[in-house]
Amino acid sequence: MKKLVLLSTMLLMVAFKAAAQEVTPQLTVFPEFRPATAYMADGKKLAIPMANIFLKNSSLLYISGELTKEASTKNLLRVDFPDRTYFRIDSVLAYPVDSVGTSVLYCAKVLDLKAYKQMLANNQNITNLDLNDLTSMNVFQYTTIDLQDAKDIHFPVIPLYYYKINDQFVFVHERHLKRFFDKENRRLMESVMNLPGFSWTDEKFLIKILEVIK
Repeated sequence: MKKLVLLSTMLLMVAFKAAAQEVTPQLTVFPEFRPATAYMADGKKLAIPMANIFLKNSSLLYISGELTKEASTKNLLRVDFPDRTYFRIDSVLAYPVDSVGTSVLYCAKVLDLKAYKQMLANNQNITNLDLNDLTSMNVFQYTTIDLQDAKDIHFPVIPLYYYKINDQFVFVHERHLKRFFDKENRRLMESVMNLPGFSWTDEKFLIKILEVIK
C-alpha cells in the first residue's frame, strides 16, 4: 500500500485538469467510514457501524474486523447515511440530485478507469496503482488507516446520471432517452439540447429536461 504514495500529485492534477475532469484523493465517496442503515429487498433493515461508497462501481463498502469488504447490491434497495441516501439503480448506488414533480434526477459517481490508465500511459515516470488490484478488490484488504495512506493520490471520477420518470429508471444518455421518450418529448428534449452550453454532465440542463417534458 505504501507504494501508492509515490504517485506524483502534481503530475496527476496537470493531466486531469487538461481533461477538465473531476478528481478525488480517495477511492471512496466519504473521507471517513460512517454509520449507515441498509434496507434489503426481503424487508430486513441492517445497521452498519462503518460504511462507505466505493467509487470503483458505486457499491457499498463496510468494515468487518480488519478488512474492508464490498457488499453485493443484488438484494439491496437503499442505504441511508446521516446526510445522504443512496438508492440501487441497476447495479449502482445513486443519490437524488433534484426533482421536478414526481420525476427525479439521480447521480452515481464512479472511477474513470479508462482515463486513469491513459494518464498513466502518458506519464511513464509515475509509479502506478495496479489496476488489476483495484478491479479485484485486493487494494481494499487493509484497515481503514491503511486506506487513508492513499490520500495524496488523485483519481479521475465521472458521474452517471439516471432519471426516474413514472416510476421507471432510465440512464441519462441521448440514445437511451430517445428510445424512452415519445415523439413529442424527444422534440422537447432536443430543444434543451440546443441551448447554449448544453452538456450531459451539467445538472441544471438535466433538470431542465425534466421541466419541459410532458
